[in-house]
Amino acid sequence: MKDKIKELKEKQELAMLGGGENRIESQHAKGKLTARERLELLLDEGSFEEIGMFITHRSVEFGLERQKFLGDGVVTGYGNIHGRLVYVFAQDFTVFGGSLAEMHAEKICRIMDLAMENGAPVIGLNDSGGARIQEGVVSLGGYADIFYKNTRASGVIPQISAIMGPCAGGAVYSPALTDFVMMVQDSSYMFVTGPNVVKTVTHEEVTSEELGGASTHSTKSGVTHFSFANDLECIENLKKLLSYVPQNCEEEAPSVPYHASDETRVVLDDIIPENPNQPYDIKEVIEQVADASSFFEVHKDFAENMVVGFARLGGKSIGIVANQPAILAGVLDIDASTKGARFVRFCDCFNIPLLVFEDVPGFLPGTDQEWNGIISNGAKLLYAFSEATVPRITVITRKAYGGAYDVMNSKHIGADMNYAWPSAEIAVMGAKGAAEIIFRNEISAAADPEAKLKEKEDEYVKHFANPYRAAEKGYVDEVILPSDTRKKLMRAFDMLKNKAATLPKKKHGNIPL
Repeated sequence: MKDKIKELKEKQELAMLGGGENRIESQHAKGKLTARERLELLLDEGSFEEIGMFITHRSVEFGLERQKFLGDGVVTGYGNIHGRLVYVFAQDFTVFGGSLAEMHAEKICRIMDLAMENGAPVIGLNDSGGARIQEGVVSLGGYADIFYKNTRASGVIPQISAIMGPCAGGAVYSPALTDFVMMVQDSSYMFVTGPNVVKTVTHEEVTSEELGGASTHSTKSGVTHFSFANDLECIENLKKLLSYVPQNCEEEAPSVPYHASDETRVVLDDIIPENPNQPYDIKEVIEQVADASSFFEVHKDFAENMVVGFARLGGKSIGIVANQPAILAGVLDIDASTKGARFVRFCDCFNIPLLVFEDVPGFLPGTDQEWNGIISNGAKLLYAFSEATVPRITVITRKAYGGAYDVMNSKHIGADMNYAWPSAEIAVMGAKGAAEIIFRNEISAAADPEAKLKEKEDEYVKHFANPYRAAEKGYVDEVILPSDTRKKLMRAFDMLKNKAATLPKKKHGNIPL
């Protein structure tokens, strides 16, 4: 028996080395951690249980039969994060460059099956050169198996992808199917076709970082939701993200202890500028309303005219969607609409109540927006809110103009409670534009057209650019003091905590993709 135990320990030690000491050193030289080091940082100490440590590939072509590594380039298993069960896989770049093939894919699929069956999040730490070419179509089949499981798991369990190295070709589609994508600056990239192919086909000269680095995908494409300086920062924020979300679609997000005190925030009474065209930072409003230091922004650097993220209110997790008057006056455009819609749908999948702060002058005009589909993309946000059955509350801080008023979680599309500050302007359009249309003849016939326009603009403001007409109609439930916002929201969300709403019987809706 001693010899057998010795053999087992030797195999375990060999598996721990992955591709060997030299390749581990090479990984460290690039500023990257190994797969096992990443898992050690991610999971609670001593909680990791590995599955499939001794699995190897079955290929006998192109000399692969002489190159076998225990684990086949991916470490899989389960463990705890802050005491909660998670399933994990971490690709090992020291083994065949982390390339995916038959057994590598089978290990990942096994983990995803277990996550689904046991109702716990699945986390993928991606660091792979792509498909293992030597195994041909088998590698492609492995990717497709994973894509299928990603899709089946969508909305059932949270899925998070951390891109911590290369992720190219077909490999990018699994992260794209997950709920959140994280990337590491200067060491990770994602693209369907690399710089060499791009140069051959389009004659464009571009680096891997420019084409698909963390900066590119966090600011331009929106593919990644988070960008971090290094592996450690990425892992710490992944753990933080998980603290806001439930284990699965049938559970609620975890709460933290909270002791009620004076919930009045007097600073909010002075946050809206006297000039209705002067910007202010909606994040200052969020910070005052949410529990102290609890706001965790998502998609921070993409479509900055829309702010989304998680926060806590009275210790309970909520999702926040807010127009940002400090960027493009808070208008809705294509990117802001898709960003908001994606976040709303995630929150609705996982029973996270939604809080909307509205200050929107409308949709961004122009040929670029129209030709690229602002109609169908704006409809995504409208669809997402209309479909959501979680508790939904809107606070109109200032402008709520035109169709954008409807889209931003209005009473008409199913919001549960709608509040307005005294500074709210709920109207078809801004006062100046409205006056120019309504009183066109009167203004043009006046001895002083500019003075008449100002007079009619003030008249329109008095009659329509306020929250009281909407309140009279019941479109706004209450006009509140800004300083009372936190208190009102805490009570309203508590009132809505047992909300039960169901959608009409159907296979699924057809969101305007």
